[in-house]
Amino acid sequence: MIARDRNWLLIFAVCVVLAVLYPLFADGYQLTVIRDALIFGLFAASLDFFWGRTGILCFGHAAFFGIGGYIMALVTLNDAIPFGSLLGIAGAIAGAAFVAAIIGYFLFFGGIRGSYFTIVTLAMGVICQQAAISWSSVTGGDSGLIGIPPIAFDVGGMHVDLSQDLPSYIFVASIVAVIVLALWSISRGRWGTVLTAIQDNEVRAAALGHNAPLRLLVTFVLSAAIAGLAGALYVCMAGLVAPDLSGLLLSTEVIVWVAVGGRGTLLGPVLGAIAIQRTQQTISSFNPSLWPLLLGCVFVVIVFVLPDGILSIYARLKSLFKGRRQAQ
Repeated sequence: MIARDRNWLLIFAVCVVLAVLYPLFADGYQLTVIRDALIFGLFAASLDFFWGRTGILCFGHAAFFGIGGYIMALVTLNDAIPFGSLLGIAGAIAGAAFVAAIIGYFLFFGGIRGSYFTIVTLAMGVICQQAAISWSSVTGGDSGLIGIPPIAFDVGGMHVDLSQDLPSYIFVASIVAVIVLALWSISRGRWGTVLTAIQDNEVRAAALGHNAPLRLLVTFVLSAAIAGLAGALYVCMAGLVAPDLSGLLLSTEVIVWVAVGGRGTLLGPVLGAIAIQRTQQTISSFNPSLWPLLLGCVFVVIVFVLPDGILSIYARLKSLFKGRRQAQ
């Protein structure tokens, strides 16, 4: 195992320990804040899995988040559907993956890459938001849908109800930890190596026998599926879904979370989303209009000072201490 992998696993283990200990010191409100931030962190990790491994930016990633949220809401609000929570989650994942598969097929096999891909996905996000507003008979229009029940299901003869703060926090934190670890395992394996080769030179990778469009499509679909899962979790925790969840603002914010945390690290975007969400709530409680200005300043500073994201701080400090010991 190389040093970079050991560092990642060490930081991941520290984060898991902190997540386990956090409920011992936090009240119910603080648990809900971090729980929602973790959901956004999962959303950011889903974008980073595609953007960080392929170098192709999806600027409409919130569309998949919104699709998952609306499917979850429509399924769980229908009392005639049994096992609403489980079917809602499954439908959210499948729905987001299906839309990504349709769009991705034409884009990747059509040779659309780079800025053109970014523009098309940006348009996709705008279309999804407008569809949610216009299709008011189903989506509730501008007002969205409210009264979405919390996740509840039966497993092994035991009823699981996530309407309380602590159980929902544990559930979300466990899902985020498992998925981030799984994505990291995929990224450092053969699949991730081939994606890196495609990012460096797609023509050369194709000449070596790799089906580049298919691999990009599968990665894009998996990324969208996880974003749909994050959307489903969020609307059940928040109790509502609105067109803004698939709009341009959220698509922009998730890019900032990934950039601040460190593109290509998977764990960094989760930490970036948590840090920014927590800071936003603290600052907005004093002056709501001040936050957008500070966010822009933070993003500029990160780009110049920490271009690899906040997760690179550990590696920099380790190299600094190692250099001092060698100098002595």
